[in-house]
Amino acid sequence: MSALERAGRSTWFRLGDRDLALCLLRTELMNAGARLTEAHATVVRAMGVDVAVLPMADEPVRTKVTAQGRTLGFQEFMIVAGAEGPIERVEYSGAAEARPTPEVLAAIAGADAILIGPSNPVASIGPILAVPGLPEALREARAPVVAVSPFVGGEVLKGPTRLFCDHAGIPPGAAGVVEAYGDLLDGVVADEPVNGVRSLVADTLMHTPEARRKVATITLEFAASLSE
Repeated sequence: MSALERAGRSTWFRLGDRDLALCLLRTELMNAGARLTEAHATVVRAMGVDVAVLPMADEPVRTKVTAQGRTLGFQEFMIVAGAEGPIERVEYSGAAEARPTPEVLAAIAGADAILIGPSNPVASIGPILAVPGLPEALREARAPVVAVSPFVGGEVLKGPTRLFCDHAGIPPGAAGVVEAYGDLLDGVVADEPVNGVRSLVADTLMHTPEARRKVATITLEFAASLSE
C-alpha cells in the first residue's frame, strides 16, 4: 500500500498482500472471460478452503449508502465517512438486473438446512434478498430456513447493524429479525423468546471460538428438528 501511496493512488481501502493478490487473481480471471462464480472458486481454492463459497449472482450488485446528503459505496461509507449516520437511503445498485446462479439455486434446492447468519439484515443479507428469484428459491426450498439474531441483549456488539436497522425501521432484537425476514423463516435462534415463528432461546454471544462452534452446532440441531 505504501508503494501505491507514493504513486499518488488512493489507499483508503487498506488491504494486505494476500488480499491484494487474491483480488488481482479474481480480476485477471474475469477479464479473461470467467464468470464471477468461476473466478471466486479459484480464489477459494487458493485460500485452501475445501467447501463451496458461492456469490449470489454473476452480475455486479453494489450497495450504496446515502447519509448527510452524500451517496457513497458501502466500503467508502464505512471507512472514509466513518459510518456516520443517520442513514437516509440504502440502494442495491444492479440487483434488479442480477439473477441467482444455477449453482446457488442448486445449493438451495439440495440443502438439508439453510442458515442466515447473525449478520446485518440490511447491509449484508439485504443485497442477497434483493436479487430477483432468491427469496422465491428460499420459500420453495425443502430445507428449513433458520436465522440467528445478530442482537445480544437487544444490542449489537460490533459493526453498523443498529445504524442500518434504525434506517430500515427494524426494531432491535429477535422480533425485529423475524419482521425483517418475514415468511422466509421457519425458525430463529436468539437469546430471547419471539412470537410468530418457532424459536430456540440460547446464549448467542460468540466471543470465543468455542462459543461460535456451540452456536453453530445448536443452530444446525434446531434446523434438523424443524424437518422432523
